[in-house]
Amino acid sequence: MKNIFYFILVSLLAFFSCVGNNTKEISREKNPKTKISLPLAGNTFSSKHLDGNNTVTNKGIENWTNPDEFFTVYFRVSKAGTFQIIIEEPTEVYGKSELEFSINGIAKKVKFDPAIKKSITAGNWKITQEGYVAIKIKGIRKTTDRFPSIGHLTIISSDFDGKIAYVPNNEGNFFYWGRRGPSVHLAYQVPQNTNAEWYYNELTVPRNEDKIGSYFMANGFKEGYFGIQVNSPTERRVLFSVWSPFTTDDPKSIPESHKIKLLKKGKNVYTGEFGNEGSGGQSYFKYDWKAGNTYKFLLHGVPQSNNSTTYTAYFFAPELNQWLLIASFNRPETNTYLKGFHSFLENFIPEQGDQSRKVLFNNQWVCDNKGMWSEINTARFTNDNTGAKEYRMDFAGGEENGFFYLKNAGFFNHYTTPKQIFTRPLNHKKPELNLNDLP
Repeated sequence: MKNIFYFILVSLLAFFSCVGNNTKEISREKNPKTKISLPLAGNTFSSKHLDGNNTVTNKGIENWTNPDEFFTVYFRVSKAGTFQIIIEEPTEVYGKSELEFSINGIAKKVKFDPAIKKSITAGNWKITQEGYVAIKIKGIRKTTDRFPSIGHLTIISSDFDGKIAYVPNNEGNFFYWGRRGPSVHLAYQVPQNTNAEWYYNELTVPRNEDKIGSYFMANGFKEGYFGIQVNSPTERRVLFSVWSPFTTDDPKSIPESHKIKLLKKGKNVYTGEFGNEGSGGQSYFKYDWKAGNTYKFLLHGVPQSNNSTTYTAYFFAPELNQWLLIASFNRPETNTYLKGFHSFLENFIPEQGDQSRKVLFNNQWVCDNKGMWSEINTARFTNDNTGAKEYRMDFAGGEENGFFYLKNAGFFNHYTTPKQIFTRPLNHKKPELNLNDLP
């Protein structure tokens, strides 16, 4: 009789231990020092986004049918601590199913049942250092055609009292901007009162840093920008755009007197209008540029007598060993030489915000309206609002091995404090070109 009682007692203990480890009976943290509700919509990435899956929406994870698809949720902690992950009551549970939640290779299985309407504790994980935490969510089994829809996770800690970086809500459309990741900039320190007629810069994208959705912008100026993009697995562009002086996101609303006028363009260069982030004249040249090669950018800007300014962009392709004309635009209601020399790096595809990218810049020069060239070797590093709000902390830039560099996205741990000024060694390598021979 004692043996039977002992067997029943051991069996019950084993059952409840199993339930406590993989479903909802793990004890909740009482009086936590830290508690946040993390929306999956702005902090989650799908392993199958390149397949066109629309499983991460503004509501979180939805329409999840593919058992081979998994998701990664990111948040950043400012120091070590132990964290409890709770799945807030799922928005939809379609049948009995089981998911796996893992951090740093430590996995916990969680069961879902449509008859149980409550939040579920996935488990506790100890994080040993400052940096990004990646929660992987995998589907194990399901009894219907889809896994549960999940909107939020609650992160709780009784021993952590630091900062947690994440996208907290969709105010200002930050689920979109947060998933794109922070943009980063270098503002080159050109001496004041310089009538800069030419900007020159050299750009190199290191190998394997040419991720889809990247815009590596070399020659930025107050009225526009000029650089190279990775638009798809099969298409790359050299892009040059000039904003209209009429402030709008709809190019169709620009009055004729404020429209950007095309003066000339290079062979096979597309020209048109752009919108959504300001509006104006756009040009691009489809060109299969290569990571690891160095490309040269030359921008000309000169005021005209009719209260307008003409901007012309030239691109040097080492594979062709020649300067190419991209386009020349006239901007009305503007009378200025080139101002605001800068470079930036951005990701323009939100689903690619979990991919890190990097770019190097070197040998910056300006030439004034008297033909005097000057090398520029100091730059100020800044980031955009996504980084300034500390929703994303994966941003970096500065000087490295004689180059300026920018790096963003991918959830790397070591960031650069913004608004620092960096200096690179002088090259004393004046641009080798004859301005009169340009196309």
